[in-house]
Amino acid sequence: MRLSQDIKPISYVKANSAKVLDQVNQGSPMIITQNGEAQAVLMGIKTYERLTEGIALLKILSISEKSIEAGEGLPATEAFAHIRSSIKEAKNNG
Repeated sequence: MRLSQDIKPISYVKANSAKVLDQVNQGSPMIITQNGEAQAVLMGIKTYERLTEGIALLKILSISEKSIEAGEGLPATEAFAHIRSSIKEAKNNG
């Protein structure tokens, strides 16, 4: 991804909206400028979803790391045993 090549003034976006949408929906975010200064980043919905999912995953990892440091975690064997038990229970009740 080369954002330096995808910097466009707002007037370009207004005049070429369909072209801009095609570009950002192909995974290339675009920096929009106004009066020569960067003001916004335009990206396709799939790129946005991946970004927000990645941020959520990082938050989960951070919370998990803090829990482990606080001694609140379970050994993997116990955690997987609990998961397997929950799955069996769900199958039997479903």
